[in-house]
Amino acid sequence: MPSRLKVLGTRSLSIASAVGLLLSTASSAIAGGVTITSYGHSALLINGGGHSVLLNPFKAVGCAAGLREPRVSVNVILASSELADEGARVASGKFLVQPGSYRIGGLNLEGFAAPHDRIGGRRFGQATLWRWQQGGLNFAHLGGSAATLTGEDKVLLGRPDVLIIGVGGGAKVYDGAEAARVVNELNPRLIIPVQYVSGATPSDCDQTDVQPFLDAMAGTPVKNVGTTISLPSNLGDGPVIEVMR
Repeated sequence: MPSRLKVLGTRSLSIASAVGLLLSTASSAIAGGVTITSYGHSALLINGGGHSVLLNPFKAVGCAAGLREPRVSVNVILASSELADEGARVASGKFLVQPGSYRIGGLNLEGFAAPHDRIGGRRFGQATLWRWQQGGLNFAHLGGSAATLTGEDKVLLGRPDVLIIGVGGGAKVYDGAEAARVVNELNPRLIIPVQYVSGATPSDCDQTDVQPFLDAMAGTPVKNVGTTISLPSNLGDGPVIEVMR
């Protein structure tokens, strides 16, 4: 039976816990590498290491209008918030949205709070930033935030192998230049941009496409990889941007 170890406050995740997660490779060594499937917006399904993790399931509203909702069954669901476009309960699995330290079926996950918007959360409240290890890779999920990272955030996130980050702008997501600054601060090996418009912009959407982020990251290799990618556990030093759709 999955158990929640403890719930931590917005800024109370310990450095020891963060370091411990980085060092705990044994549980994710069941199978090296992962396969990632994109449903669009910021919904990604990550399979590997004996686990399936779904990020930010959505209702097909707002900027996610017209997309196929990720109605799948998984071990764990990690949501940035409970907003309809990034934390809808449309999938089956252990749904996590609150900050805390969790262990579910041998998978260790850390979530900590950050303002969802640029005004201290006064409009959209707090989002949850996630980090975990799966398939021998360290993941950081910043798919639902527009807040500047604090020094503590950077220590807790460490250097991710894979950084999943919103880039489309609007009131509650990093724009291209902001996302590029976060990438430079965290120095991940691989970046997967999410939460941007692909194709025609829905009528009730304040986001742009991925190009402003790619422009801000000029000089960084970019791969357009479609809807599914497979990653080995031993990524190169990077950084590389992999654009999914």
